[in-house]
Amino acid sequence: MHAFPASATRSASSSSPRPLSVVDLFRVGIGPSSSHTVGPMRAGVAFIADLATLPQGSDVQHITVDLFGSLGATGRGHSTDRAVLLGLGGHSPESVSIQTVESLLPALASSGQLPVAGVGPVQFDMASDMRFVPRTVLPYHVNALTITASDAADEPLLQRTYYSIGGGFVMEQTNDDTQSPEVRPLDRAVTDRTAPGSTLPHPFGASSELLAACDASGLSIAQLVRENELAMRPEEEVEAYLDLIANTMFDCIDAGLQEQGILPGGLNVLRRAGSLAARLREREACQPRDLHGSMEWAATHADPMRAMDWVNLYALAVNEENAAGHRVVTAPTNGAAGVIPAVLGFLTAYCPESGLPFGRFMPLDQEGHFPFRLAASDTEENAAKRRRAVHGFLLTAAAVGSLIKTNASIAGAEVGCQGEVGSASAMAAAGLAQALGGTPRQVENAAEIAMEHSLGLTCDPVAGLVQIPCIERNAIAASKAINAARMAMWGDGRHTVSLDVVIETMRQTGKDMLSKYKETSEGGLAVNVVEC
Repeated sequence: MHAFPASATRSASSSSPRPLSVVDLFRVGIGPSSSHTVGPMRAGVAFIADLATLPQGSDVQHITVDLFGSLGATGRGHSTDRAVLLGLGGHSPESVSIQTVESLLPALASSGQLPVAGVGPVQFDMASDMRFVPRTVLPYHVNALTITASDAADEPLLQRTYYSIGGGFVMEQTNDDTQSPEVRPLDRAVTDRTAPGSTLPHPFGASSELLAACDASGLSIAQLVRENELAMRPEEEVEAYLDLIANTMFDCIDAGLQEQGILPGGLNVLRRAGSLAARLREREACQPRDLHGSMEWAATHADPMRAMDWVNLYALAVNEENAAGHRVVTAPTNGAAGVIPAVLGFLTAYCPESGLPFGRFMPLDQEGHFPFRLAASDTEENAAKRRRAVHGFLLTAAAVGSLIKTNASIAGAEVGCQGEVGSASAMAAAGLAQALGGTPRQVENAAEIAMEHSLGLTCDPVAGLVQIPCIERNAIAASKAINAARMAMWGDGRHTVSLDVVIETMRQTGKDMLSKYKETSEGGLAVNVVEC
């Protein structure tokens, strides 16, 4: 068992009390993991940027990559090796083509050369130059990697150590002290946001402070977060980014519905979303009397739980795309990328609050595609109403995600899946409660319910792949989020356990959790499921 020490987990005090932006919490990238794929790819991009500043950068003849801790333990199943190499090739997770992603390793295997941006082809042996070191854990964080570029004499020209701390966030070590590392955020958005002299109209570092700010300003949580966003970037940029995030989520749902076959990785997991969508659409036209007593009856209008089948479908579609390494939105991680899109799907397809006339539910269009997209030019009343509801959902979800990341963690390697799927469920519950017209205290209660009932959730992916139990777990978490929002909306916002208490409990639970249950694939389902 990997003895990941408590010192490998960041304390809450090491994070900034300032709320994170929607740009920080929601990022377009590729699957299957934000901490194991997106973060390492960004580290690779940062490394070549530093390499380009060296006068002797053109002398690079050899590159090695060391993956420590959880990156070493489950890096193969999470495609961490490929991600770092893509980054070294100058590809970013936001824009890299899927064809480039899938062709890199075969091309490297046949040529033995790695294309390094700004340098050119460099000899690279996957067996000896990509080193998995799971039993070495660096002090700052359990997800660490070191990249080294050397000359022809194998003398190091540049060496950098990075920490992928969850959700695609990356910290770079700035000193050479392995016992007392000093770090800085790699992400420019975070750096710009925390620049000296920058201020937000409504700073908050706890849910109690967020609620107090809402009371003082008279704003909803979504309105308050929006004012913070506008203090950091122009209104049109904020609106465009929210459109981008929502539409990328909707595109991902749609892409997953169109695919069939087996997911990569060796577990022979069958994609289910496409065939399930076909069955649900087929049964929509059937009469309940013809199907009573069968599961197909559940797809008809007579079943009060009909919407849940579509929520499950949306989550499965997104997470199958993530497992395939395709384009997703980190929300707040890739392993939990399906929760928020599934609940947004429920909002847009089933809730009149989104601008859809009551009773005209549209889970899919006649061609089997997810029918909703946002556009800044929307002028039709219902479309504009839907856009406002979705934007409010995302802004509110970002507030909850910021609280969790600031005061605990969203990384499965630190706190287990309670920090990934649990966080996503809390974010989605808050977003839905906001879209349904919830007060700030009802919204906070929704997030608290979803997070409280995700406590203790382990991260034990079979074979290190983001497939079992991850894909189905997103569907369950989406259903939990919807239920949490509905429970909160029937109340008046008063409840015994605060969101702050639950977040702190999650942090403590993650600290106490055995490392074999924190994204090492050395416990739980990972060792009890026979790999076929």
